[in-house]
Amino acid sequence: MLNTMKRKLDEGKNVLGTFFELGSEEVVESLGYTGLDFIIVDTEHGPYNPETTARFTRAAEVVQLTTLVRVTDISRPSMLRNLDIGAKGLIVPCVETVDEVKKLVEWSKYTPVGKRGYFKARSAGYGEKDFAKVLTEYFQTCNRETLLIPQCETVGCLENIEEIMSIEGVDGIFVGPFDLSIGLGIPAQFDNPKFKAALDRILKAAKDNNKYSFIFSTDTASARNMFEMGYQGVAVGMDAGFLIASVKSAVNEIME
Repeated sequence: MLNTMKRKLDEGKNVLGTFFELGSEEVVESLGYTGLDFIIVDTEHGPYNPETTARFTRAAEVVQLTTLVRVTDISRPSMLRNLDIGAKGLIVPCVETVDEVKKLVEWSKYTPVGKRGYFKARSAGYGEKDFAKVLTEYFQTCNRETLLIPQCETVGCLENIEEIMSIEGVDGIFVGPFDLSIGLGIPAQFDNPKFKAALDRILKAAKDNNKYSFIFSTDTASARNMFEMGYQGVAVGMDAGFLIASVKSAVNEIME
């Protein structure tokens, strides 16, 4: 269950992805031919359940895309089901407290790091893959290759970011800039010094604890800027937005 995106990060390379909203295995496969490193299947805002997410994950594996899932909520079922169907990482929205994050570790990591419920589903070849045949190796592989990434989009998470990033079992952080700016009382004011200071604080906390740093970006220019700042992973836009922009461009070029 090699996590190719994680390998790139560990080699010091930046990774680029997008949010997956269109809900088709064909779209997943198509995105695999673009050079993207990962997709985020959005079960928080999207209409997807574990059955559909499993199909998207299979399609992504065909084209060596890493599948991250933004889970529906902070709950044990949301964590377990998405890991068991093969997600290589979980992005968890609406995190506020250190105690919440400790529960996320408990649910998503096997012993000795957490208390994830034991199960060998499709990600383990239903027990037939070599790494799954020895229990200790299975636990070590899952803990290493599947990422737990809380989302920093609340003031509560920001205020606790140093402690959250220090927790064993937390692999990184994903910044939701719109909700974070709203929480700070400066909606979408991304040039505001208060917002910039928040981004710097999050990035420093991640670096100080050797954790991965991800962030959402609306366009190519801001994505490049986030990489220049030091963020290692950027999710730029969403697949539906790329489709609309491409078709609009073609229509305008043809009909002008």
